[in-house]
This record gives sequence, structure tokens and C-alpha cells, in this order.
Amino acid sequence: MIAPALHLDGSARYDGTPVFSDLSLRVPAGEWTCLLGPSGVGKSTILRLFAGADTGADFDGSFGADDGAPLDGRMALMAQDDLLLPWLDLRANVAIGARLRGEAPDLARAEATLARVGLAGMETRRPAELSGGQRQRVALARTLMEDRPIVLLDEPFSALDARTRSQMQDLTAETLAARTVLLVTHDPAEAARLGHHILIMGPNSVTPVAPPAGPIPRPVDAADVLGAQADLLRQLRGLPE
Repeated sequence: MIAPALHLDGSARYDGTPVFSDLSLRVPAGEWTCLLGPSGVGKSTILRLFAGADTGADFDGSFGADDGAPLDGRMALMAQDDLLLPWLDLRANVAIGARLRGEAPDLARAEATLARVGLAGMETRRPAELSGGQRQRVALARTLMEDRPIVLLDEPFSALDARTRSQMQDLTAETLAARTVLLVTHDPAEAARLGHHILIMGPNSVTPVAPPAGPIPRPVDAADVLGAQADLLRQLRGLPE
């Protein structure tokens, strides 16, 4: 599995209203890139463009993988909503990708993946029986199950309590090692822990910020991680609303 770099250059509009203009974004291969910024600047639009999903926006420009090969079939997306199918149990939800492709689902692997996100023994439950945080963990398990070289994450840990969020960050960083990961987050602490590359997106611009030293996931209490978190928050507070 070779994880390529990604690029996007262009402008997007909703009903004639600019979302971003003349934007240039680079996502290095095989590492985590964390994209922060205020709501409405187009972060989720960028993820959906890469994923080939409907954005509702008119995009003028180009995007893709730097190796020139199609993105289709090489990418997994975890959206803000969990998008679980209410009539399927958790095991079937995690294995839904294979079913949609007409393949035999690996239910044993689905159960093992659910166990890795802390949901062992809950395989036969339905989504309605879960809390919001548990549902988000099922969505994360479904994304990990796909095992793609490119992974797009849109606020994947936002519904989790602080302890579980830290645990899922650790697990995801381990599982997605050597993948090309683009993580959209509003949490400076998350970016400071997980970013090999950190980008702050404002109106029509992307500004790189030096990450703390060391491999990911970085310790939550390391002095340079806490310092990077504070610096990112200061920069975000300085962006125009």
C-alpha cells in the first residue's frame, strides 16, 4: 500500500457566494495533516471534494493525488455525522463497505475492530441503543475497517469525553500509521498531539504552523504540546469572523 500526497488548487462558491478563492493546499504523503480554522471557511468542503461526495458548491480548479492515479477506491471518509444505518447491528455497520461493494463481509474482523474502539460485546446492538460517543466510535471502527491509504477525518472525536478522545486519538494514530491523513478539527490540542503538519485555514489562505517535536501521538502533558496548543488558539482567535 502506497499512500500518495494530495493537492488542491482552486475556488469554491455556494449559490454565487465565495467560500474560498485561489486556495492552494498540499497534504504530504504518509503523514497526518491537521486543518484548523473557523466555521464556514470551507474545511469540510475540501474533504468532500477529495472524497468525491456532493458538496453543494461550485468548484473551479483541480485536486487529486500527486501520483496521478484516481482517488476512487483508495480513500476512506469519516464525516461529522456518524451515518450509521439504524436497521443494522454494529457489526454489520462496521462491515458495510464490503457489502456495498458486493463482497463477503469479514464479520470476525468487524468484531475485532469494534473491540479495539472499546465496544466489545456490543456487536449485535442497534445504533439507537448507543450514546452519541459510542455511535462515533462505531463510525471510527467502520473507517478503520476500510484500511485505505488515504483517510479523511472530519471532527472524528468531537462527541467523545476527554479520556475516550485521548484513547481514540492514540488508537487512530497507531492504526493509520504511514497513511496520508487529512484531519479537520476545531481542537488545537488535538492538532498539537496528532499533526505532522498543522495548517490554519482562514478566508482564502492556508498558513502552516510548526508542530511540536516528536512522533505522534504526542503526550497530552508535554510542555511543547501545551505550548503549541496555546499558540494555535491565539492564532485562531486572531482570524477574522
